[in-house]
Amino acid sequence: MTALSILDLAPIPSGGTAGEALRNTLDLARRAEEFGYLRYWVAEHHLAPGVASAAPAVLIGLVAAATSTIRVGSGAVQVGHQTALSVVEQFGLVDALYPGRIDLGLGRSGQRGAELRASVEFSESEKTPPPPTPARVVDGLLIPEPFSFTALVKSPLFSLYGALLQQPGARSPDFADQVDEIAALLAGTYRSPEGVAAHAVPGEGADLSLWILGSSGGQSAQVAGERGLPFAANYHVSPSGVLDAAQAYREAFKPSKVLGEPYLIVSADVVVAEDDETARELASPYGLWVRSIRTGAGAIPFPTPAEAAAHEWTREDLALVADRLATQFVGSPRTVVEKLRVLRDVTGADELLVTTMTHDHADRVRSYELLAAEWEGGVVTG
Repeated sequence: MTALSILDLAPIPSGGTAGEALRNTLDLARRAEEFGYLRYWVAEHHLAPGVASAAPAVLIGLVAAATSTIRVGSGAVQVGHQTALSVVEQFGLVDALYPGRIDLGLGRSGQRGAELRASVEFSESEKTPPPPTPARVVDGLLIPEPFSFTALVKSPLFSLYGALLQQPGARSPDFADQVDEIAALLAGTYRSPEGVAAHAVPGEGADLSLWILGSSGGQSAQVAGERGLPFAANYHVSPSGVLDAAQAYREAFKPSKVLGEPYLIVSADVVVAEDDETARELASPYGLWVRSIRTGAGAIPFPTPAEAAAHEWTREDLALVADRLATQFVGSPRTVVEKLRVLRDVTGADELLVTTMTHDHADRVRSYELLAAEWEGGVVTG
């Protein structure tokens, strides 16, 4: 059966605090374990007033301590801002206390940020920019027009983000090289170009599951496939690229000691309630929250439905969030499960990674409970 897992950003609700959000995360993780979810991943976000998940390794340790059996991991550690050694030591430390339960998911945001800036500069130098890729529906799954990151890349916060996360003069190394260094440090086979061995303690020999996360058919999918690692494709943030990512991963895949065949997770934004109308009400602040990210202001504390209803939407606002709203799965358990099965079938996902945002913690917990009960007749297994 197709497993269900959770991605949590530790969202700070409007009127709440980071401490409240983190306590909610620990409570949700315990409840997710009861509901039968396979794994519980936490994201990495910085300079976001509405997100408390800024240090994945620390939060993963807290979640692992609060639970007993559910796998816990990162979705994803942004390795462009850290060295391979620091990542291995952090996760090796957590694994030493909770062996066999920790997933190390890697993302390439540092290198990706530099590429986005370069692509914006290039596109602005072109007299005739390429036409946008139109939206399409593939066997019932919406693949929207790709979102343009031009305005976001130009925002002051985007530049500050890179400056604060790296030492002056630092440069993000190639993602593939960092993945190889992390794998070598975990395996105890690392050698410098001069042939000097390095042994990470803790970290070497850790019983970690190494994952790659990506949003397109680019380097992340290629690296995951070529190294025979499991891959998580991002439908919930970059829905336009999910099919390209899945295809590129499978085409690049080579069997390894880890996997004999590809293993793909696909993410989705979901809000479930007892009926469609209630779910739509709970999900109504989502567009305003996405808008805060895409304007370059950073994720705001998650609004109440009343706060969201008071926002006066412009045509530009609606264009900013259109792809995310159109690909969020909202409704009763049956409504959402039908949509998730389409996502699974079209992408060929082996597992689905669900992220849910509501203002009230109880509504978020209930959403995951209702989904787990409806999925595969109430049975959620790996």
